[in-house]
Amino acid sequence: MTSPAPARAYRRLSVEERRGQLLDAALSLFAVRAPDDVSLDDVAETAGVSRPLVYRYFPGGKQQLYEAALRSAAEELEHCFAEPPDGPLTRRLSNALDRYLAFVDQHDAGFSALLQGGGVVGTSRTSAIVDGVRRAAAGHILSHLGVAEPSPRLRMTVRMWITAVEAASLIWLDEGKEPALDELRDWLVDQFVACLVATAARDPQAAGVVRAAVALESADGPMGSLARRVLPVVSDAAHLL
Repeated sequence: MTSPAPARAYRRLSVEERRGQLLDAALSLFAVRAPDDVSLDDVAETAGVSRPLVYRYFPGGKQQLYEAALRSAAEELEHCFAEPPDGPLTRRLSNALDRYLAFVDQHDAGFSALLQGGGVVGTSRTSAIVDGVRRAAAGHILSHLGVAEPSPRLRMTVRMWITAVEAASLIWLDEGKEPALDELRDWLVDQFVACLVATAARDPQAAGVVRAAVALESADGPMGSLARRVLPVVSDAAHLL
């Protein structure tokens, strides 16, 4: 006679652990579906709990759960651009973009909904959360540039590039994740360098930033490679003027 299988040990989760479990379940759903298409029943089923339990932790229902999930994603995104202030600027940007684009890749079709809100769940609060991510990223990048009080042009350049990174990420998803992530990362680094140099032609502070950045770069690094690719194009165009 066979003995009965031992009962599975049950461990009661703490409040924070249970909340984290529900947020993880919601984020996993938002990663592949727009928030408008995710119900509390879906979250409960994914987490392996009852719907009333979801309401116990998020009495505000779907809106509160979405905002909490968005804050959780925002915290992760805010840390993407945090990088030790050592070595060439382009290497630091590449490392930051590797983390950012990995998040985009992991959350796939839900990235647009997670980052930009919209639909019935989009509110001024969700917009403020997303704007906070962009401002945090700008702060990290200005720190990499060694600038505490940026000029209006330099600040605008950084924020424009962050917007470009976000837009490129959304287009990348829409284009079937082409080109490869490393190629997208390198192109975005090139874009930042080009924008920074263009600003340096009009802004003394940006010019100083470029000089300091170039001093840390190697001839075979991203800046040198970009210069070798761009200068012939500029030279050819100059003959037409």
